[in-house]
Amino acid sequence: MSTLHYTKYHGLGNDYVVMDPAQVGRELTQAEVRLMCHRNYGPGSDGILWGPSKSPAGDFSLKIFNPDGSEAEKSGNGLRIFTRYLFDQRLVKHEPFSVQTLGGKVRCCVKPGGELIEVEMGNVSFDAGRIPVTGYTGEVLNQEMVLEGKEYRFCAATIGNPHCVLPLSEISEALARRLGPQIETDARFPNRTNVQFLKILGRNDIQIEIWERGAGYTLASGSSSSAAAAVAHKLGHCDRDITVHMPGGKLSIALTEDFRVTMTGPVVRVGTGTVDDEAFCVTV
Repeated sequence: MSTLHYTKYHGLGNDYVVMDPAQVGRELTQAEVRLMCHRNYGPGSDGILWGPSKSPAGDFSLKIFNPDGSEAEKSGNGLRIFTRYLFDQRLVKHEPFSVQTLGGKVRCCVKPGGELIEVEMGNVSFDAGRIPVTGYTGEVLNQEMVLEGKEYRFCAATIGNPHCVLPLSEISEALARRLGPQIETDARFPNRTNVQFLKILGRNDIQIEIWERGAGYTLASGSSSSAAAAVAHKLGHCDRDITVHMPGGKLSIALTEDFRVTMTGPVVRVGTGTVDDEAFCVTV
């Protein structure tokens, strides 16, 4: 084991550390991922962006790890952060380029000035087989879920990773923290799921609280914003240009007729650091 170098960024309070496989020289273990993400025993983050690697399917390839050590298919905030990292490393300029993830290939672009990042996230699907959702066929919209003896309505979606969206008249952090873990691990979601509690604010504005699969309560999420906005439009509550309001800030989501998502939002560079061998003597 050797000293590990990282660069840390956040997108609206959703923070990731970026680690270059070429610098590390080997794969990370799950134990190392968990410690790197731990708020007390490591640098602390909502995940690790493991890249860049060259890919024949795109300009760059990226692996995304959750704090529990599992691999995520896709992350909107993670992709914005990774794009900013490539820009800071002078590996890209302002021209669009592609990134291959486990959840599919996306197109990324640093907007003029370098403050905003645009990511074409791909198409949202509500199909049970693609998400997947066990026990359902076709599009999973306005289905019933009973939690703590109360009936809720939910919609399921995928944008390369699974989401469960609950439209509600009122939402809160406390509700997300209470119900999120139950929904994430519900048996109908065989790969577990990200969870969004959705409040419609107007034709072009929604508010969400987020419970992220493998990470827990999260201040902001790009893929969650994409899924929630797509559901809001699918149900007829919103138009195709939607501002998503989250505890960490706002993202802009633009939808096409076939539910292809373009997400635009900021990224902030926090700094660089190293983790010494001694830190990994603790098991977390």
